[in-house]
Amino acid sequence: MPKPEIAFAQHVMPLPTGTVNTKAGPVLSAGDSVKITVHGRGAHGSMPHLSVDPVVLAASIVLRLQTIVSRETDPGEFAVVTVGASNSGSKSNIIPDRAELLLNLRTYNMGVRDRIIASIERIVRGECEAAGSPKEPTFEYYDQFPLTDNDAEANEAVTTAFADYFDDGVVQPASPATASEDFSEIPDAFGVPYVYWMVGCADADRYREAEKAGTINSDIPANHAPNFAPVIDPTLELATKAQVVAALSRLGKK
Repeated sequence: MPKPEIAFAQHVMPLPTGTVNTKAGPVLSAGDSVKITVHGRGAHGSMPHLSVDPVVLAASIVLRLQTIVSRETDPGEFAVVTVGASNSGSKSNIIPDRAELLLNLRTYNMGVRDRIIASIERIVRGECEAAGSPKEPTFEYYDQFPLTDNDAEANEAVTTAFADYFDDGVVQPASPATASEDFSEIPDAFGVPYVYWMVGCADADRYREAEKAGTINSDIPANHAPNFAPVIDPTLELATKAQVVAALSRLGKK
């Protein structure tokens, strides 16, 4: 595969249709998922003194993890730590011997990401020790996505091309999204710049009404929601033109 000079990508977002949204720097967050298994000692529910209860241990960990963002992260930095699942046991009168937590992290800064991962492992190990866990916890990292960080110069060139081609008001500044994407792995592997922009796909009138009422989060379906339905016209035409304009902004220099 020949080395590209630059890479482009776009994605629909629940923003007003008829808009193309660009931004230099972080535009999509890094994303990491982790499965944590903590170990206890099983026993009958009538004899809890013979156990090391992993359900209580997991609950303590979940509560303590909330302090990573609220107490360990600078308020000016973005970070999300979500415990999406906590699974342990199968009977009301049996204390199980292990518990499993599924976590998801989102960050815009790789230094913050590394610190949060270190904090998660510190907290989990500390709570396990405090509970008298008979075995070390295990950490399995998966579904890891890199930060999407637009090259400033390349983004400026594409934004200028969009502004020159489209009518006033079409090109809008984007805000960083907390979604994650693996697109940047290809240009990063080649060491070339890239630009990732967003195309609005929500009904513009409905969006502005929701914006005025402060109900965007509840009234405008997000990507992958069961009722997410991009407005085809003019979204499809605008997205196609954006791809062509971006390509020509580079090819036109040849």
